[in-house]
Amino acid sequence: MQQFDLIIVGGGLAGASLALALRASSLRIALIENQPPQRPATWDARIYAVSPANAEFLESIGAWRHLDQSRMAPIRGMQIFGDRGARLDFSAYETGVPELGWILESSLMACEFWESAKRQGNLTLFCPARPQALEFRQEAVVLTLADGTVLSGRLLVGADGRDSWVRQTAGLAAINTPYGEKGVVANFSTTKAHRNIAYQWFRDDGVLAYLPLPENRISIVWSTPDQHADHLCSLSPDALCELVAEAGCQMLGDLALLTPAQAFPLRLMRVPHTVAPRLALVGDAAHGIHPLSGHGINLGFQDARVLATQLLAAQPWRDIGNVHFLERYQRARREETVLMQTATDQLRRLFRTRNKALGGLRNFGLGLTNALPFMKNSLVRYALGAI
Repeated sequence: MQQFDLIIVGGGLAGASLALALRASSLRIALIENQPPQRPATWDARIYAVSPANAEFLESIGAWRHLDQSRMAPIRGMQIFGDRGARLDFSAYETGVPELGWILESSLMACEFWESAKRQGNLTLFCPARPQALEFRQEAVVLTLADGTVLSGRLLVGADGRDSWVRQTAGLAAINTPYGEKGVVANFSTTKAHRNIAYQWFRDDGVLAYLPLPENRISIVWSTPDQHADHLCSLSPDALCELVAEAGCQMLGDLALLTPAQAFPLRLMRVPHTVAPRLALVGDAAHGIHPLSGHGINLGFQDARVLATQLLAAQPWRDIGNVHFLERYQRARREETVLMQTATDQLRRLFRTRNKALGGLRNFGLGLTNALPFMKNSLVRYALGAI
């Protein structure tokens, strides 16, 4: 049996960033992952918006400075359009910050994290590896891998995604609310410059976002009912480009497809308890939100930051697997997570309703917010500092 202090199951963005954040600690860490990340031949269709607060976190763990800047695009502004002509604009310049966030490929971060993890002295990588059995004892947690390898640790962290094997095996409940929607993602080149502005339209058929990529490229996320999502994915490249350009009001001119459209089922997932004796959940294993806010990965990075900070501050005699110690992490993350889940869920419901009175109210709210600079800047500064 191999002995560790911390075992992390899941080497995705949240799990790997947690491991890297503990690189200066004395903890003996095991990271379990089925397969290492890979870069696509062209552009990755899975794109994330990283907030300035999380860019600082990634800088603190030594990853941000090594990312390929030519594959990243800063967000200088945002334009949000209601379904009845209302509009809300955000500007980095008006807010007094260099950028509102960064758009970059998931695999760009994942591969950099992985390379850093391979060089980390207090980290042992088990890859390819799959967990097979889990036993919680009073003084340790014992994890058996599919190849028969047995690991023991004081704390196990589940970072293995929405369908977390760790969470299910440990018996932590997850309350799933399917939206009956899918998120359709694809990348395009544009004939007009995006000027590092992100666009979002609340439409009758869902929420469409244009996210800036380097040069005249964008990534889209179209959250739309299942049937419409399947239709979008079935279209020819030319037909898809024409439809996406039309849905975006020809804002960036004609489009040319760079990566095929892919669709992912969307659901709200609440996990009432993200810790238990010798167990903590981070990232998508701990929560799931609608992508209209673009904050899913930011919540995961903040999970990693808060848990790492707590582990680094722990006295040598502290039992890091003690549930009372772990409940501090749960309390620290609960408010922000619930706030973002509730806000995005209610905003989606508000724009999906066909009630005429509510339709007028929601568009009035967008317009009113746009007319009040103090309110706008307060919203932006919350997102910059808290997420």
